[in-house]
Amino acid sequence: MRAVAFFEYGPADVLRAIDVDPPVAGSGQVRVKVRAAGVQPFDTLVRRGWMPDAVPSMPATPGNEFAGVTDDGREVLGFTTLGCYAEYVVVPDDQVVPRPSNMPWEVAGGFSAAAQTSSIAMEQLGVGPGDVFLVHGASGSVGTVLTQLARLAGATVIGTASEANQEYVRMLGAIPVVYGDGLADRVRAITDSVTVSLDAGGHGSLDVSLELVKDRERITTIADFQRAPSLGVRMLRGERSAARLSKIVDLYAQGLLKVHLREVFPLEEAAAAHQTLESGHGRGKIVLRVA
Repeated sequence: MRAVAFFEYGPADVLRAIDVDPPVAGSGQVRVKVRAAGVQPFDTLVRRGWMPDAVPSMPATPGNEFAGVTDDGREVLGFTTLGCYAEYVVVPDDQVVPRPSNMPWEVAGGFSAAAQTSSIAMEQLGVGPGDVFLVHGASGSVGTVLTQLARLAGATVIGTASEANQEYVRMLGAIPVVYGDGLADRVRAITDSVTVSLDAGGHGSLDVSLELVKDRERITTIADFQRAPSLGVRMLRGERSAARLSKIVDLYAQGLLKVHLREVFPLEEAAAAHQTLESGHGRGKIVLRVA
């Protein structure tokens, strides 16, 4: 089968298209012929060698979310840790859920990670009615889903984004604000009662959250792992599950949640997909089309 792998850690161009033997499902597993696979910041960290414990051996195939068709004909989307940049992936059978008919393959392939990360954040931070939620990086894949989940939960959302993405953030239901120098003052001009914050943007966003949110237990980050412990801020932690994923898939199926595709690349252009993701400033999700 076709797959994309890296034989050494490094920049995006260490990713290579290769031919390998397809995996075989064992007891309690399911094999999926992949139609699309999402491209995540986690994938780039693995490729760069920041998470060596996640790579049991070389060559390693990145990719932790996918959509496709099982050997017995079911259309599914699901999650794992590695191996999704390939024509076939094998995962435990409790790591896939049915794909709704109104969810395009590319959306399904890039749905699980942002959806589950956002769900875990909502749970960990206890976001609900009356909250004013500051979301740094609201136009990204996680920010897009998180903003909508928070609005559905009754929170007011203030979303930071570049100038070019202000209208997009507004369309998600948030009050948009341009990130960068002076951000705290721009937020204060909107409200002085921010109660909770998630940093999906990095670049000093945590400092702004600490300035505006009184309770550090209600601040978390998925972008500034190195500084979080010294600042007394919790990093996002939680378990992915089919049950969690199903709940958010249902919201999409009901038309209550939208996902924007930033760009779709062929599998063989995974290196270009990584380069685009690492360039920053985009909106929505980057996906690989496999079949």
